[in-house]
Amino acid sequence: MNRNFLMLVIFASIVSLIGVFSVVYNNTPDYAYATYLISMLVWVGAAYTVCSTIRLTYGDCTLRLLCHYLIAVCVIQCLLAIYIDLSLPFKHLVDTYIEQDQLFLNAKQVKRLYGIGASLDVAGSRFAAVLVMIMYLMTKPRESKRWYHYVLYVLAFIIIGVIGNMISRTTLIGIAIAFGYLMWTTFIHLRNLKANNLRAWRWLIVVLIVCLPVIVYSYQTNSRIHKNIRFGFEGFFSLAEKGRWEVSSNDRLKNMYVYPQALKTWLIGDGYFANPKSTDPNYIGTNSEGFYMSTDVGYLRFIFYFGVIGLMGISFFIIKSGDYCIGIFPDYKLLFLMLLAVNFIVWFKVSTDIFLVFALILCASQKTMGGDKELPYERS
Repeated sequence: MNRNFLMLVIFASIVSLIGVFSVVYNNTPDYAYATYLISMLVWVGAAYTVCSTIRLTYGDCTLRLLCHYLIAVCVIQCLLAIYIDLSLPFKHLVDTYIEQDQLFLNAKQVKRLYGIGASLDVAGSRFAAVLVMIMYLMTKPRESKRWYHYVLYVLAFIIIGVIGNMISRTTLIGIAIAFGYLMWTTFIHLRNLKANNLRAWRWLIVVLIVCLPVIVYSYQTNSRIHKNIRFGFEGFFSLAEKGRWEVSSNDRLKNMYVYPQALKTWLIGDGYFANPKSTDPNYIGTNSEGFYMSTDVGYLRFIFYFGVIGLMGISFFIIKSGDYCIGIFPDYKLLFLMLLAVNFIVWFKVSTDIFLVFALILCASQKTMGGDKELPYERS
């Protein structure tokens, strides 16, 4: 309980109050973001539990150690997604006990991969955030890393980048930002290339040379993997085969850019986040497929729910979360700026946010100022 946490509670309360006002003013039953404060507190409570457990186990919870756990979780989810897709008994076991959006996951022409409760764009945004972490940790100076650290980082990047993209093509945002950061840090130090950048490029190329034949062999010999790879990297296949970038979901996304027609909607929204057909039996407006007004675009869904005022409120909350993380770990400022970029770019496609990641970071240890101190497991 510190000043930053209390301020975040206040900012989340403001977001919830704006949502409550929109719901009451528009007389709707959709309390999606009217309860954002509760979601925020649940995430922080879960994050505190995780970080406390790590601290009890290792004696400290540095940011680097926390990132390693996030990377491991995403890798495991990706491997589980492949196993769920290839093993029918395991798929039935998971579906029996884990609630999934099966109607959406299986209704498409290409069935979506999913892990243990990790699917669609919610998983994709988390994968994107973790890919940025991997690239940042690989190239960060003044952190001792051995050769096998680079190998593990690159392997994790490839697994999450490839399989994560099959689960959700939102993962591609993280790949783009991560490689953009690697290119930028390489370019600015081109005349005096930093050792970490040089090692990152070297091991990236080496591991890619080893992994590419495995990926190509799986693509050629397994029909399920063949279909999933083509789905995950549809744009690249289209570019190679047709000479132009075409992605079916992007084509649908273009038709989802619909804008409010009333000033009231722009200011305070219509009070609907989900499809009114499933949430409001008294709804008599225009019927639409999918979410309210047939749009999945994050920015527009926020505007339709609680207007530009609500959009500004939740944007400010996310920005302040990143700002507080920078205050705790100033050495990792670029990482947090990239994570903020992931969040606001993802909103052009979907409405999920990555405060869950910031919540974990806010609960990490402050005394090591960035987690540069080595723990025993990192020296082994």
